[in-house]
Amino acid sequence: MSDFFDQLIASGTQKQPPPADVPEDQSNSQQHENPTTITAKNIKKAVQELMKFGYLEASRRPNLYQQSVVSREQINQILEPLDLKLTIDDIRGLAFLVVSDLWQNQEEDGTDGDEWTHPLVRRQRITMEQSLLIAILRQQYISHEQEAGIGASDARVDIEELLSQLQVYLGDMGSDSRERKRLDNLLDKLSSHGLVSVDDKQQTVTIRPIITHLANPESLQTLLNHFKQLHSLSDDVSTTIVRDEAEQ
Repeated sequence: MSDFFDQLIASGTQKQPPPADVPEDQSNSQQHENPTTITAKNIKKAVQELMKFGYLEASRRPNLYQQSVVSREQINQILEPLDLKLTIDDIRGLAFLVVSDLWQNQEEDGTDGDEWTHPLVRRQRITMEQSLLIAILRQQYISHEQEAGIGASDARVDIEELLSQLQVYLGDMGSDSRERKRLDNLLDKLSSHGLVSVDDKQQTVTIRPIITHLANPESLQTLLNHFKQLHSLSDDVSTTIVRDEAEQ
């Protein structure tokens, strides 16, 4: 004998006719209400992931990435009050958020150039060593694309190779363990920003494609100017030491 819950489920599965006073076209719109709700949920999910991580990769989240592509206009309407904008790199399979040009123009007109007051986006302070490693990894990623084609995934580099490249710029610390610890700390920072994935078993680093947009030519030029300034200061100090010794 069926109980109350069985009867409730059975009654819910039966198709109920629309009320007599409801027009047929309105009844049809009510029947299609659920698919519309599902689509809205997919868009909200894509926006939530973008707000949480800042970007979506087609290789990792294909469904959400595709939803971002096909719903780009709707997503930008959602982001517009937040002064954010969705950008698509369809070659590399990337959907990522940037601060809108309108907000940046307002900041340039109303505040000092060094200030940053966007309420939702925190400007990351990257050290010189982190910037150097980002530049090295970006160069490795571009070399991978030149060989395998733009948009090719699985750009990897051996950790030992990164260690040797860092030594060229930062010098030898005199201890393999200290140098490895320095690199591990740097990779942990970059991993938290979504730039790399470290495989400790294989002793390799996978470079994420978002690095091509973070390390743009402007930021790389700033890093180059910084190294030029350090080199100039080093030359000035060396010249002063030589001059003092000559005078003595």
